[in-house]
Amino acid sequence: MFMYANDTLTTMTDANALVKFGGKYREEIERTNTEEVISSLTKNGELYGVPFTTNTWFMYYDKSVFDEEDVKNLDTMLEKGVVSFPMTNSWYLPAFYIGNGCTLFGDGTDEAKGVDFGGEKSVEVTDYLIDLAGNPNFKIDADGSGIAGLRDGSISAMFSGSWDANAVKEALGDNMGAIALPAYTLNGEEKQMMAYAGSKAIGVNPNCKDMVAAVELAVYLGSAEAQRTHYELRNVIPCNTELLKDTKIAEDPLVMAQNNTFNDTSILQPFVAKMNNCWTPVENMGKGIRNGSVTHDNSAEQAEAMNEAMNSDGI
Repeated sequence: MFMYANDTLTTMTDANALVKFGGKYREEIERTNTEEVISSLTKNGELYGVPFTTNTWFMYYDKSVFDEEDVKNLDTMLEKGVVSFPMTNSWYLPAFYIGNGCTLFGDGTDEAKGVDFGGEKSVEVTDYLIDLAGNPNFKIDADGSGIAGLRDGSISAMFSGSWDANAVKEALGDNMGAIALPAYTLNGEEKQMMAYAGSKAIGVNPNCKDMVAAVELAVYLGSAEAQRTHYELRNVIPCNTELLKDTKIAEDPLVMAQNNTFNDTSILQPFVAKMNNCWTPVENMGKGIRNGSVTHDNSAEQAEAMNEAMNSDGI
């Protein structure tokens, strides 16, 4: 039995490393989780884990700098304070491209449909990001610079997940705000940033000697009781729908930020094998924008090169 992130699902099922949950166990898992969470652990109709949290990122901000209206739009925020974003991290940067209609493998499950990160929609985003990187109120987050900036007051918002909650709380205190992703303004139109999202789950080894005991323990470890303990001790955001009926938990800003991002401002991160070809080209785009090798003069060429690399058979 082990914990795993759902983006490794295809790799592990190909290796026959995960038990399929069926019968009363699957019924219990489906009864206490949303359809979206269940789908993150389902392949070819089979369920391969017991979810214990969703996995995505959202926005932290300083409530003394930004109000509830400001944080709805990134460009509005940049007029009032300094925002940090991990532009060279390929788990984060696609949020802008997906927000403008770029797609990965159709609904995320059809490898044959490939990646559509090309064309005018991609060029528009690339040009936006070039301008964003040149904005004096925008900083590229790397190696903990976002947290450090919140701590010394040089940064007023950053993008991360629940794993940074304690550090952000230490930096901002009562001024800590957390919210689902904002929109950004592209050519006069608002576009919604869209994160990758998935889940973390309890898996069971098919070679386990005492299968019934292992499966029942896995179901318990994803139960409301176990998730409450993880939440209280480690800030792990629960996804169990029975537990989320507790208003003290459901109305926690961190829980709302993560679950609202999962539900409203994200797409399910594809776990098809060819997704492995997508990380490096996007990272290279972010680095090129950062170091100035991607410019308005070559943005169309660079966007098409990224798209071709994401659709290649290997990097």
